[in-house]
This record gives sequence, structure tokens and C-alpha cells, in this order.
Amino acid sequence: MKRLLPLAVLLAACAQNGGEIEGVKSFKNEGGLHQAGRLDYAQRSPAGGAHNSTWQNCGVYDRPIYDEYAVHSLEHGAVWVSYQPDLGASQVQQLKGLVDGRSSTLLSPHESQSAPIIVTAWNKQLEVQDAGDARIAQFIQKYEQAGEAPEVGASCTGASDDTV
Repeated sequence: MKRLLPLAVLLAACAQNGGEIEGVKSFKNEGGLHQAGRLDYAQRSPAGGAHNSTWQNCGVYDRPIYDEYAVHSLEHGAVWVSYQPDLGASQVQQLKGLVDGRSSTLLSPHESQSAPIIVTAWNKQLEVQDAGDARIAQFIQKYEQAGEAPEVGASCTGASDDTV
């Protein structure tokens, strides 16, 4: 007799095996364009495009970071978890737990984003309402040092720790 798996198990398996995570938006940004100064981006937080020649060191930040540096880190294969500055302390702690010990992630508040939490990789982005959403961990697992990042494997250290 054949045993049928629940739909949730099948969907989770698809996400782990290369299937798309529900709600992920895709963009078409080219890599490699270095530009000085402040830049305007179509997405908030940005998911790629022109960026500063300096990248943001991966890690946890309690203050906003410069989009232009963060985008360069995305080009290197980093995943950026950004959150609205008024997100509750317990939710920020949950997010810190998700990125703790990972070498290619950024975590920071972002003042001009529309969703409470946005998870971004090069040309990919997921908006979520709550730090307990399992898709955040799935996104990090799938896109950290992977996906469409033009310079996967490039450094995520040795550059800027600046905050806004």
C-alpha cells in the first residue's frame, strides 16, 4: 500500500531541493558596476545593481548600514536580513539566532523598507512579517554563497564596518 505524504512535507522538501521558496521575488540586476556616492535603488532593501567599490563586512549591526556597501556584499554571495528599526527586541534576537555563526550574512535595521523583515540575496528577495517565519532560514540556506550572485566566494570581511 502506497503511503501519501502531507502537502507541507512535500513543499518543504521541494524548497530544500532547489524549488522556489513561496513569496520570493526575482529581479534582473547586473554585477560589477562600481559607483561612488549614494545611489537610488528600485527595491528597499536593494537586491543588486551598481554599488560602492567597498563591501560591507558580514556580521550583525545594530545600526543601519549603507545600501551601497551591502549590495557589494550581496554580489559576493552574502544574504542580508534587514528589519524595520521598531521591530521588537525578541524578534531581533530571533533574527540574530538565524545568522549567528554564518560567514556570509548581514543583519541590520533598515529605515526605508516597507515590510517588517526583508531577506535579500543578489536578485532575490523575500518579505516577511515575523522573525519566526521558517522561510527566512530556508532563504539563507538556499542563497548564502549561491544563487545568482556574480562573485560567489569573494570576501565578506576586510572592508567596511561603517554604519549610517
